[in-house]
Amino acid sequence: MSNVMLAAFRHDAHKFTGESHEDARKEFAGVPVNQSVPEGADGDAAALSRPQQKQEQTVPTHDDHYRISLLTGETAYDPGEFSRATIESEVSDLIGIEDAQTAHERWLASDVAAAFNESVYYPYTSLKYHTLLVAALLDNYRADHEFADLRLIVDQAGEVVPFRTVFDGERFALRIGADHSGRPSARLGSRPWRSWASAWNRLIEHPLDTDRDKYDMTLDANLRRIKSWSTALQYIEDYAEWRPDR
Repeated sequence: MSNVMLAAFRHDAHKFTGESHEDARKEFAGVPVNQSVPEGADGDAAALSRPQQKQEQTVPTHDDHYRISLLTGETAYDPGEFSRATIESEVSDLIGIEDAQTAHERWLASDVAAAFNESVYYPYTSLKYHTLLVAALLDNYRADHEFADLRLIVDQAGEVVPFRTVFDGERFALRIGADHSGRPSARLGSRPWRSWASAWNRLIEHPLDTDRDKYDMTLDANLRRIKSWSTALQYIEDYAEWRPDR
């Protein structure tokens, strides 16, 4: 199991280096990377975040894998924080983890992965959250859950379910699974598509204080409009770091 799940965390290593999928290296930091992910998990996760028809550049002035923040409109890459040497070192540490569960925990906390998009054509998407979605779908599929069985589930902060938690913040965690155990949840739908807003809108109970907290009201309103899953998850992270009252 470990090797299969590790492939999910390493399958897009070429996006850190700017290589095309076709020309991507087979090893990075001495470990195998850029391998296909079984069960169709990669394609399904991609469909959650971006169109699967002909790819077209949506931001003409941006053509690299550094993510553009939906919150600020600026690139998430900060040369002062991430030099090329720093990126290579941090990516090597992230990709080189040999224990799949530890890799999952490191991806949840990774800053360097959040600085990259999953597609140069859709620069607001997030490589970090695309990868976490791939791992969550793969683990569910390996447990014989169909996509139509899956839900977005709200957990308590710090309650990380191996491979299935796709976001862990200071206030709440989010995971993809079939067994919600009475937790607030919403079905993903019958097929993978850009359905974040739809799922978020269907949650019976939300983990935000939209009655009294003006910042939560704004966050919630925006999350009800974002369609891309990786973009939305990254937006929650960025917004939490930006909040001036925290």
